[in-house]
Amino acid sequence: MKRLTALLLLALFSTATLTACNTVEGAGKDVQKVGDKIEDAAEDTGGTDPN
Repeated sequence: MKRLTALLLLALFSTATLTACNTVEGAGKDVQKVGDKIEDAAEDTGGTDPN
């Protein structure tokens, strides 16, 4: 019974960890897209031109 419980907890922990990795990866992509849009807007207004 202890072995079954340990395996079940390991499976649940593994599933939670993998799900969290996918969530963080997706959030990173979203933040990167927002950063790209901000860069594009800054270039359109000349905000990044040193002259």
